[in-house]
Amino acid sequence: MPRITTKRRLNHIVTLMELNCPAIARKAKPGQFVMVRPDQFGERIPLTIADYDAVRGTITIMYQRLGVTTNKLDAMNVGDSVLDVAGPLGHPTQTEGVKRAVVIGGGVGCAIAYPQAKALHAAGVHVDVIIGFRSKELVFMEDSFRRNCTNLYITTDDGSYGERGFVNKKLEQLLEAGNQYDVAIAIGPIPMMRAVSQSTLPYKLKTIVSLNPIMVDGTGMCGCCRCTVGGQLKFACVDGPDFDGHQVDFDELIIRTGVYRTQENAAHQRHQCNLQRMADELKAKERGGE
Repeated sequence: MPRITTKRRLNHIVTLMELNCPAIARKAKPGQFVMVRPDQFGERIPLTIADYDAVRGTITIMYQRLGVTTNKLDAMNVGDSVLDVAGPLGHPTQTEGVKRAVVIGGGVGCAIAYPQAKALHAAGVHVDVIIGFRSKELVFMEDSFRRNCTNLYITTDDGSYGERGFVNKKLEQLLEAGNQYDVAIAIGPIPMMRAVSQSTLPYKLKTIVSLNPIMVDGTGMCGCCRCTVGGQLKFACVDGPDFDGHQVDFDELIIRTGVYRTQENAAHQRHQCNLQRMADELKAKERGGE
């Protein structure tokens, strides 16, 4: 079972975790993901491979602590073993022939954008990176991006750090100023990827977005991650996760992503209640032993 070798909080909602997965680390490419299951009672969740080291045999994942499974994962520590990690899955991001690129990340999506920027920069490509967060305390990976790009632009919704505004507006400024790119790679919340795709459309700039809808197996069998791209049915796990942002039906994607929101919230509430119950029982036993 994959062992946790590193665990680090990047901010109050995002955690970085490094896993010992030699077979996956040897084959991983930017843009691919893994299916992770913390324990036998947990669900499988797709997490992008944020980094990998074939020599050390490790992969890095980053996740936002929101649902039951990500909280279960976050309860584990260095030295613990995750039940299973399957991958690498999905097609790697195709960047052959690219000379100038702009990579845009939003929130936790910056973790997914990082390997793209890193690989392009290592290949000698001019890479401008725009990363956006709600506020200063949520900013993470700034130093890592600075080491792996030509220019880094940081935006915050409230203006508490970097430039005030959204990533697509900064992108528009760069395009209006005459910056030429071969490709734009946008990764983050669905509304953000849609906004970026709308901003690049008038410039006919090729725009790649990484979709992460609901997945069960990650191999195309369950059909949960279906989406519409260019009027055709696609499965994000086997046809993607990268797609042409100008062809994605974002309205449908938003609806499908929120289908199980009620059940997810209820499961999270039950999980929290069980944790509180166990904590209360432990306290009661401790008081009884006094």
